[in-house]
Amino acid sequence: MQLIKKASKEKLRGGFYTPEPIASFVMKWAINGNKKFDILEPSCGDGVFLEAIQKGNYKYKSVTAIEYDEIEANKSKQIKLVKSNVIHSDFHKYCINTKQKFDIVVGNPPYIRYQYFDKKQQKYASEIFLKANLKYSKLTNAWVSFVVGSSLLLKEKGKIGFVLPAEILQVSYAQTLREFLAHFYNKINIVSFEKLVFPDIQQEVVLLLCEKNGSNTHLIEHLELSDAEALAKLDVSKLKSPKKRIDFKSNKWTFYFLDQNEIDFLEKFQEEQIIKKFGAYAKVEVGITTGANPFFTVPLSTVQFYNMEKYAKPLVGRSVQVPSIIFTKKDWNKNRANEARTHLLTFPQISDLKGDISVLDYITWGEEEKVNEGYKCGIRDEWQIVPSLRISEALFIRRNNLYPKLIINEAKAYTTDTMHRVTVKSNTKLEALTASYYNSLSFAFSEICGRSHGGGVLELMPNEVEEILLPYNENNAELLPVIDKMIRAKKDISEILKITNDKILKDNFGFSDSEIELADSIWKKLSKRRLNRGKKLKNKL
Repeated sequence: MQLIKKASKEKLRGGFYTPEPIASFVMKWAINGNKKFDILEPSCGDGVFLEAIQKGNYKYKSVTAIEYDEIEANKSKQIKLVKSNVIHSDFHKYCINTKQKFDIVVGNPPYIRYQYFDKKQQKYASEIFLKANLKYSKLTNAWVSFVVGSSLLLKEKGKIGFVLPAEILQVSYAQTLREFLAHFYNKINIVSFEKLVFPDIQQEVVLLLCEKNGSNTHLIEHLELSDAEALAKLDVSKLKSPKKRIDFKSNKWTFYFLDQNEIDFLEKFQEEQIIKKFGAYAKVEVGITTGANPFFTVPLSTVQFYNMEKYAKPLVGRSVQVPSIIFTKKDWNKNRANEARTHLLTFPQISDLKGDISVLDYITWGEEEKVNEGYKCGIRDEWQIVPSLRISEALFIRRNNLYPKLIINEAKAYTTDTMHRVTVKSNTKLEALTASYYNSLSFAFSEICGRSHGGGVLELMPNEVEEILLPYNENNAELLPVIDKMIRAKKDISEILKITNDKILKDNFGFSDSEIELADSIWKKLSKRRLNRGKKLKNKL
């Protein structure tokens, strides 16, 4: 989780206190009138779920609670819940060694990256994945192994109810988990919130409520509430019958923010493959990783002060520096005149700089500022030499607001990893590729393929860009000057899409007016949800 304020001990251990309304609702959903359940809480913390059981006066057979932190475990023991056993241990170890099975598993697992596990935890987490016939990745977060391990501890029929980061819906490292859940459970409900649940962190969370009942159906549903307090008014019977069919092809679960007819519409194009993916026409790679952008990317005044013209290459480093879909030399010159960071410093070996005293002064200043001690710089043979210095013919902005942008790099500028480098394949025309991207269907898939962050930002990594459906046609190149002119004139993107959709989708691919309208409404629904969450976050902060 990204912290807004100073890190507390609880945050550093990956634990965040669950709001009482959430714990109460999860328990109400899980027990739902039954009296003979064995319940597991794999990360009980100070015992908020145990208190919810106690306050709800639920009947059950047993409660087992695990907590890694001894102080927190002692707090949970003080609740003195009847027929309960609080165990001070690591859940991963417990999961591998226990023979007990449970009807219900509930909790708010820790959000800790793999590299912060100790060696034993890493070993046990890997064993959990092996036991589930899943491949374990070092990118995996602790909450993923908690969900998998908890699922393995269920009886033939059972439920899990977890508070999880919304990353489960979209990040690549959780793809294996999404596949596992889709096959393992018969019913999945996702409850999200318009407002942030945890006050001190920029982290959207969801409730993952799963049930396996021995049937052959695999259904899923998404429900969004205003805040955690709204759970008190939610009838749990609404979660008994999810309606949407689970997609076993591992699409990101942002799909399920849509209605079934919208999902069917998008899946139709994926299955028919009439419209190919972006990756069929171009290769997408990360931009240049300098290791220290403030040092290696500089304005003209810095270049001139240190006489570094020989080593300064044209650079476009930020989306605000790109006014349209064609980045021209004139655009670059305007940015340079405005003292933007428009130069990338491409130094040679120190031995080749002996005559450049002022350049050596700049490098020495960088060492005084400990730039050379940063990880990316520190692993190089000579820290000041930036690798992978290659210009691409097009750029795709990594983090976007209103909509993600594909840009022709007419200025032949270098770019940092704030943008991706796009190299067009031999069977593709650059102008046609760029124009073909600007349509509502591709925009809709960009929302599904990418992931949203705090502030309403949409981020797409290279492999995610390549997954976007792209209705390519060479004659779409005719639209390029029209799109470029309208964007430069700051026309609303909806005005542009009215023009481009007609040619790209209707004329070239035979979309009906209603299909174009549906594609456009899907994009607007997903982007509006993302942008509205960004506004709410800013208001919260």
